[in-house]
Formats: sequence, structure tokens, C-alpha cells
Amino acid sequence: MKEALEKYWAKKTSEEELLAAYKSVLEQGVKDQMEAGIQVIGVGDHTLYDHVLDWAERFGLTSKRVKEAGLTGLDAYFTQARGRDGIPALDMTKYFDSNYHNMVPEVPAGVEPKLTGEVERFTSMLSWAGAVVEGSSSSVAAVVLGPVTLAKLCKVEAPLTFDGLLSSLVGCYVSLLGEMKKACGTAVREVQFHEPWLVKTDAKSASTRAAYEKVYSEIAKAASSHGFAVNVAVHFDSVDAEVYEYVVKLPVQRITLDFCRGTGMLETVEKAGFPADKELGAGVVDGRNIWKNKKDAQTMLQRLLAVAGVDAERVVVSPSCSLQYVPYDVRFETNMSETLKEKVAFAVQKLAVVVDVAKETKKEANVAALPAVKIEDNVSAASMTAAEEKMLTRSEDFVTRRPKQIKVPAFPTTTIGSFPQTAELRRIRLAFKQKKVSEEEYNKVIDEEIERVIKAQADIGLDVFVHGEPERSDMVEHFGVKLEGMAFTQHGWVQSYGSRYVRPPIIFDTIKRKEAMTVREFKVAQKAAGDVPVKGMLTGPVTILNWSFCRTDVSRASQALEVAAAIREEVKDLEDAGCRVIQVDEAALRERMPLKTEDAPKYMDWAVKAFRYSTAVAKPSTQIVTHMCYSSFEDIVKFIDEMDADVLTIENSRSGNEMLAVLADYGYSKDVGPGVYDIHSPVIPTQEQLVQQVDRLKASGLDLARIWVNPDCGLKTRKWDEVVPSLTNMVAAAKAMRELITSA
Repeated sequence: MKEALEKYWAKKTSEEELLAAYKSVLEQGVKDQMEAGIQVIGVGDHTLYDHVLDWAERFGLTSKRVKEAGLTGLDAYFTQARGRDGIPALDMTKYFDSNYHNMVPEVPAGVEPKLTGEVERFTSMLSWAGAVVEGSSSSVAAVVLGPVTLAKLCKVEAPLTFDGLLSSLVGCYVSLLGEMKKACGTAVREVQFHEPWLVKTDAKSASTRAAYEKVYSEIAKAASSHGFAVNVAVHFDSVDAEVYEYVVKLPVQRITLDFCRGTGMLETVEKAGFPADKELGAGVVDGRNIWKNKKDAQTMLQRLLAVAGVDAERVVVSPSCSLQYVPYDVRFETNMSETLKEKVAFAVQKLAVVVDVAKETKKEANVAALPAVKIEDNVSAASMTAAEEKMLTRSEDFVTRRPKQIKVPAFPTTTIGSFPQTAELRRIRLAFKQKKVSEEEYNKVIDEEIERVIKAQADIGLDVFVHGEPERSDMVEHFGVKLEGMAFTQHGWVQSYGSRYVRPPIIFDTIKRKEAMTVREFKVAQKAAGDVPVKGMLTGPVTILNWSFCRTDVSRASQALEVAAAIREEVKDLEDAGCRVIQVDEAALRERMPLKTEDAPKYMDWAVKAFRYSTAVAKPSTQIVTHMCYSSFEDIVKFIDEMDADVLTIENSRSGNEMLAVLADYGYSKDVGPGVYDIHSPVIPTQEQLVQQVDRLKASGLDLARIWVNPDCGLKTRKWDEVVPSLTNMVAAAKAMRELITSA
């Protein structure tokens, strides 16, 4: 889909060709599931860009600015995803605690949700899949984003409320079932409503319980009238006991639960039992990690059968969630060691594990004889010695050390790290990896590109430079290949958002730094930059961990501390090389934060310690910067402050400065670099637009002397002819604001 999308956006292919590729990818996925022996094949979350945006569009929840522009069809869809001249894109955020980004639908006040023509694409998916499975032992289940989860993910315009939106959406879901019946006939027998919101602490509230009970009462009636069975699927964490109590009473035929994340799901089912009038969807095969957890899955299933009193005939074995979070097929990994490959299962292999677990698991009478189940530990703290605890604090506090750091003008300008990755850079990196060019030849090309990036920044007039990261294909992979204990794939791509895919590394052993990882390139850049400071660019320990497939035999906190020790050594080496500004990105700090309020502080405690352990070695005169991607900061601003970075840069342009207001309300007193333009969009912001954006920062309540001016994120995915004018306009806007402040 990545290639098909980018060709379409570049106007190299037609809408018909894009949709043909879309259909081909879907059909291949259905065939792979059939060949694996999957009996009920979920269809409906396949997307052109984002499944949350899909459902917003199907129900007419189009943003006001796109409606006012008169856009329709794919033009409206992709404008909301990517923006266009004069029309900013929707905000993005992390999808629950995954590494995937979803769009945040904006629902105008007074909107009347109704089915749109986009529903036809959904029913067509079901029809295509129905044709593929026809005559086989497999059947199709329609996958639908549940109404409560969809409404909770939307940003509604006052006076519209969540309750008002949900109430108006129910009719859409009822009508959708009718359209599915018309289009698909008997090809679809089950509707799988995904409701991950049920794992959130909010699901325990009386209002959310009432919402679920009301909504599924109406949906169940409509589904029954059309002959559909209803499956409410919950994933990403365990369901609290109070939530479980009402969920199992919903008038549906199946409840699917995640037994691979969080704690207590198995115990809750064992203690409360499972209703005799329903099927249990047992999500016992981990859909978020790449390990073959067949034995663990069998053990969990045996405990369900033995202790929870669930008959085998009423248990449907499944992955714990969608398999979009793991790579496609490990058979493509010709360079992976056979030892590691035997332990790994990508999506296609996970299907085989599901089938094997369902076929091979027998009820075990002696439950005490069952082995312990390894569930990823995301909350336990890592053990630290007294000496290590002392290494968490910088030698001087922020107020004392800030005057000793680099001197910059008001509204200083910089970028976040990467510059455009040209075809020539990708070619030389691949050739070097394949040993077709020498290290000397490779470094020559990289150094020339670094010098080009430095000259471009000097011409533009930025205040603090970066080297552009031409040697890096990915901000985690670059470090992972230089660390012991991590393995990389050739084709292990996983979607981050839209057409952006990443290849997460696999942590399989203790992590250690082998050698300096960034110092050579920094020296080249600083020499070319002269007296202008160049940032040393590192990826933080929590982000490296959260964007990797981790071990399950060791707590995540312990693994984070191992990475932090390696980054700490690199910080020291950069300082010794003359680096005055070191950026340690924690783009994914929030991503794996537990979804339950009571568990979040435990995670944030070890995450903050890992960051501080990696950076506290810095001298007072060294400025430590960190960067965070699209996330909500309201409930973690205290922990961000505790990280003790000198400068915090954040993605901000799509959120209307909401995060700045949060920081100001908290009383955040360190420097902040709010992104002033959206790098995920090809739109080049004008100087006037950027002046307005920077001017709006005055209303945030933050100290203007602490404000930096920078793009939202790195520029790797953009083109040079987009980057240069955008940064030129950004610098001009910052200078204009300096003059206004001086003359005021």
C-alpha cells in the first residue's frame, strides 16, 4: 500500500489503480488466513490511510474546514490526513498504547451523522472477501470500530458532547448493518465490534457503562434482525473486574478478551466465571510481539478450560489484537539466524500458532502442574544500586546551569534532526550494507551530504544546526545495529501511519554499546559549521525500547536501563568531542504507558529514570534537548518536568497549541520548542502563516524568553524543494517576532 499511495499522491497513478492495489492487498490477506486454516476471517480494518478516519468518513464526520472547501471523496479523505494549502490536516495521536498513529476526527457542532458513499468501500471489502472464501470452510466476520470507542476518539465542538455524538451515531451503526445485509447477503455471519476503550480506567465509570449497555442493546436487536452474530472484541490490556461484570452481560453472542497484555485478565475470568450463553474469544496469541508464545498460549487456554469452567466448544482462539502491529512473514528474512528464526513468528506464522493452539490444546485436570505464563512486564521497576541512583541527577539544577549554556537570540530557530533522504542516500546505504562499496567510499558520500545540509542551514539562517542524519534510515535502527543484543530484519515493516512504515528491531539479549555511534558524523558537521553549535542527535532509551520488539523474560524497565547505560556513554563521548547541545529524542515516551490510570505512574517512574540515567552525565554547560511526538501530555506533564531536559520540543502545529496551554497551566519553566508547522504535510507554510503561528504562542502563557521556533518533527520524509522554503519562511517569522518584541 505504501508504494500505491505515494504514486497516487505524486499523480503517477489514477484513483482506479490505487483502489485496485487496495483490493489486491486485502485479497492476499484473506487468502493467507484461509491457507493457514483460520475459520473466521476478520475483514474491514484494511485502510487506505487510517481506520479511525475511515469510520469518521463513513458516518459523515468530516471536519468543518474540509466541508467548507467543498471537498469530497478521496480529496476530502486525504486532505484530512495530510492537509493541503490553506487547510491544515487533522491532529494525530497514538492509538491507545500502540506504535500506530490514528487521526483525530473533528466533529462540528450541529453535525448529523449519516451513512455516506464511503460505506460502499467497506461493503465492497466484505463482498470481495466473501468471494475469496466461497466454497471453503472459512467465513467472513465484518470488523467495525465500535461506537463508544469511535466517539471517545473524536474531538467534538461545543456544545456537542460525547453523549450527544454517541446518541446520534447509534442510528448509523444500525443502518450500517442493514447496508451490509443488502450488499453481502449470507457472506457475512458475524460482526466484530472493536471496543478497546473498555480497557481504559474510564470504562469503570457509571456513564461509560450506561453508554455501552444502551448502545449494544440497540445494535444487538438490529444485528439479530439481519441474522448477524455480534462479537465485542477488547484488546491492548486486561479488562477491570468491574468492567468485566457488565461486559459479559451485554446481549451479544461472543466476547473476545486480550490475555496477553496487562495483568489479571486470566484471574478475573477464573474468579468470576464466564456466562454459559456466550462464546469466549480467547486472545491468547500475542498480536503485539514477535515471539512464538505457543506454549504460553496453550497454558492460558488450559487454565481457561480447567478453572474458568468454559467448555472447549464455546472457546474461539484468536490473536490478542489485530496483527497489523507485527511484520508480515518471517520467511522473507533470509539473513536472520536460524536460532532466532525458530523463536519468531510474524503475522503469517501467528496464524499457524492460532490454529495449532486451537487444535492441540487439551484440558488439563491438574492445574497446579501448569507452568507459569510469561506476560510482558511493563510496570515493575528495575533494580538500581545506590551508586546508580546518584547517577540520575545532573550536577546543577536548571536555573543554575542554563546561563552557562549556548547563547541564542529571542525565538531561536533550529530543526528536530533529519533532513530529506534522497534516492542517492538510500542507494549508497544499501550498497554499503551489501558490501558493494567500501567504508571509505560510503563515508565520503555521507560527509558530502552533511556538508550540504550544514551549508543549507547556514544559508537559511538557523541558529542551531543539525547534521541531517544522512547515515540513518531509521532513528532506532541506526543505534540498534551498533548495540549488542539487538537484531534487525530485512522486510519486517510495520505501519506507523498512512504510508509511513518502520522496521522495529528485536531485542533478544543483554544490550551493550560496542563503540561510539554518532561521534564521527558530529565532528564532520561541527567542522563544517564553524562556531555555530551543531546538535548531537541520539534516540532515547525509552523510545528505542518502545519501538522494538522486546524480551518477555526480563522486565521492560531493566531493558530500558541497559539501553540508557549505552546512551549515557555516547553522551559523554559527544561532550568530549566538543558537542554543546545534545538532543535525546523520546518520541515514544508515552506510547507504551499503561492504559489504566493506576499503572501509569509505575511505568513513568522507570521511564523517567532511564532518560535521566542516560543524560545526567552531561556537564552543566551542555544543553540537553528532548523531542516528543504526537501525544496527549495532560496527565504526564509532571513526569516530563522530572526528566529535567533543558529544552522540550513537541509536535504542536495540528493541536492548536493545546499542549502549550497544558505546560503553562502546570507551570513548566524550562525551554519549549513547539512545532510551528506540520512536516507530515507537503504544504509549504507562508511567512505570514508562520508569523501568525509564532504570534499565537504569546497566548500560551509560557515565558517568551523560553520559546524556540522549530518544525513539528524531522524532515526526512519531505523533499528539498519543500524544506528550504518552509525553513526560510520559519526563520523570517522568528526574526519578525524578535523585532516586534524589541519594539514593544
